[in-house]
Amino acid sequence: MASDTALLVIDVQQSFQHRPYWDESELPAFRDSVLALIAGCRAAGAPVVYILHQDDDPEFRPDSGLVKPMAWLPDQPDALFVKHVHNAFTDTELGAWLVERGIRRLIVSGIRTEQCCETTTRVASDLGYRVDYVTAATLTFDMVHPVTGRIFTAAEIRERTELVLSGRFARIASVTEALAALQEG
Repeated sequence: MASDTALLVIDVQQSFQHRPYWDESELPAFRDSVLALIAGCRAAGAPVVYILHQDDDPEFRPDSGLVKPMAWLPDQPDALFVKHVHNAFTDTELGAWLVERGIRRLIVSGIRTEQCCETTTRVASDLGYRVDYVTAATLTFDMVHPVTGRIFTAAEIRERTELVLSGRFARIASVTEALAALQEG
């Protein structure tokens, strides 16, 4: 039964496409995974929630015109919340919205794997939600360590995120596994 599950689509917004680190090389696979989750959740009656991020960075400011879902995302999520911190709970009404609907399980997807997606997962777990973290439906970019100068690839960052979340904060799930759990209840 899907009624206790919601899909979170975190920060899949046009702001990122205007950041200097934006790289579209992994976008097609990410887009396919997110769209498959949305379609599967819709078919099962599980709500789809979009979370957008606003802050003082030029691309994330409300007046930038970029704090809106990427053009390929389907219109009309079941809810849309705007956050100003790295998790989707602290300064939004997401928690109350989920409680009102009896949601106890979350499927996490979005941009950036190691930042807002991981942080939301940790907070959700601390709040008592069961979380499926669908790495294939998260996107991130190479990063340079500020002290050593070492470049961490997006693949290494995803692997590290899975390592620190698995078993303690979330179940690391494929798109297929996350959607199969909708049928299991």
